[in-house]
Amino acid sequence: MIARNVYISQLQNFIDKPQVKIITGIRRSGKSTVLNLLKENLLRRGIAANHIIAINLESFTYSELTQAKQLYDFVRERIRDKARYYLLLDEIQEVEEWEKAVNSFLVDFDVDIYLTGSNSHLLSSELATFLAGRYIEIPVYTLSYREFLDFRTHYATKKEGSPFVSYLRKGGFPVIHTADYLEDDAYKVVYDIYSSVILRDTVQRYKVRDVELLERVIKYAFDNIGNTFSGKNVADYFKSQQRKVDVNTVYNYLNALEGAFILYRVPRYDIKGKEILKTQEKFYVSDVSLIYATMGFRDRMISGILENIVFLELKRRGYKVYVGKLDRREVDFIAEKRGGKLYVQVAYKLDSESTVEREFSHLLAIDDQYPKYVVTMDEFWKDDIEGVRHLYITDFLLKETL
Repeated sequence: MIARNVYISQLQNFIDKPQVKIITGIRRSGKSTVLNLLKENLLRRGIAANHIIAINLESFTYSELTQAKQLYDFVRERIRDKARYYLLLDEIQEVEEWEKAVNSFLVDFDVDIYLTGSNSHLLSSELATFLAGRYIEIPVYTLSYREFLDFRTHYATKKEGSPFVSYLRKGGFPVIHTADYLEDDAYKVVYDIYSSVILRDTVQRYKVRDVELLERVIKYAFDNIGNTFSGKNVADYFKSQQRKVDVNTVYNYLNALEGAFILYRVPRYDIKGKEILKTQEKFYVSDVSLIYATMGFRDRMISGILENIVFLELKRRGYKVYVGKLDRREVDFIAEKRGGKLYVQVAYKLDSESTVEREFSHLLAIDDQYPKYVVTMDEFWKDDIEGVRHLYITDFLLKETL
């Protein structure tokens, strides 16, 4: 296994701390691997193997553990002394009312608990009721560009062209980069992941009745990556296609897709008014390969795809991300973390003076001293303008600090 140090280091900060550690992310993003790496870390720290209880709740071995009481009894039988035990419970959402079992573990035993889940609504009001103030979330994303290069070094046996083009076209699901997949074969693997997420984490979990409509909503969102839209826009689009759809149904489906980590919703932020706006959000996908696997690769989408890659990098680095509004201008991303802030414009190529003017002027109009970047695929044109930095996209993705 290749260590995904960014997540292990976050977990290490909370080992033996009283909070329940909840590792979230889309299926096959690497959550189970992170949990296995954590187990290895605990063993290296001298924790006895029989004091680490690791359960993969998707494994047939534990298929009888479907209720909170069954999980509680199973764990209780394996706690045989007063020393601390470490519970590593993978895909905890497979257990009904699991939060009751977890709360009981905290009450009855000396335990340090780590959970993974493939649905963001694990962190719901029900969970807050049982574990208020006693949990932290560690989101796991598909491979960053830096991690992709590590995987490429360890696993690739064939020479390819541009590493970034490979990353751009194949996405970041770890399984794709543990072998030399051709693009079409990679998309078949990703489509199987997508189908599993749709069925198990969306249709079944949210009791979606009209699966065909759900698929249409997904394709509308995928086709509009990088564009602002609302649930009403989607409903109006279907109406133009002679299909009447209730706008609340659209919002429910978008909410379910967020819950399954297929989509991320990004609100708009009024830079002058310093407030979050409630209309015309953007949605980005958890991995760009999901778009290709379901719709094929489309050159016209390249700007939105690059935005998506930059958005995920900002999220991996722990930023809260917004779409910026400044009068009639739009700033692709405002990213905030621990009192700091940065602004990012993303474009495919600065191939004309009007494009240069458009991309830079949006950032030059912001009157503060926070870092500002224009990120493109122009490899040779690197000039900065009045403090606004121009970076080739891989330079941005690999930059140690932003």
